[in-house]
Amino acid sequence: MEPPQRRRLSIIASHLHPITLTPTSLNASSSIHSVSCSVSEKQCNLDTDCVFCKIVRGDAPALKLYEDDECLCFLDNNPVSPGHCLIIPRCHYPSLVATPPSVVAAMCSKVPYISKAVMKATSSDSFNLLVNNGVDAGQVIFHTHIHIIPRRARDCLWASESLKRQPLKLDQEALHLVNNIRQQLSFVDGFEDNKDHGTTLIGS
Repeated sequence: MEPPQRRRLSIIASHLHPITLTPTSLNASSSIHSVSCSVSEKQCNLDTDCVFCKIVRGDAPALKLYEDDECLCFLDNNPVSPGHCLIIPRCHYPSLVATPPSVVAAMCSKVPYISKAVMKATSSDSFNLLVNNGVDAGQVIFHTHIHIIPRRARDCLWASESLKRQPLKLDQEALHLVNNIRQQLSFVDGFEDNKDHGTTLIGS
């Protein structure tokens, strides 16, 4: 059996027979790690010191929820709520903006599937999808990752949720910002947009 097929079979089996944690179940050789690296993983530029790359290689512990040939998902080591998990690509990219669109698409395509399972398992009906991109945005581990954070009513996770939001002013300052962003988009590598949007204020 090919490695990818064997890995998928082991994942399905883990759902049928949930892992029972023991003092030895969190070591690097436990069944919660991938049993082997695919050819694509060996071709990736994995970072020696990156903790997420160590998880991909099976050299660091993680409670895995899902994995395939492009990405994997595991519980966050410092969760802000029960079920808080991360989706990461198998290859090392230091930030979201450094990650190829095809890889971002592969990660995001797993969100509906994984989030639905997490919400059912945690008896929640809402979740935040979060990316911290860069130091000032709170990124701590510089390997692209997406947070799925289950939410409950009045859990008060984000202080910003209690802040009163101000409506956008449809003025020249907003118009200048829109034009500036659109101009920057024209210089982004790989970004194609053949539509001439023009720039008008809403309602004009």
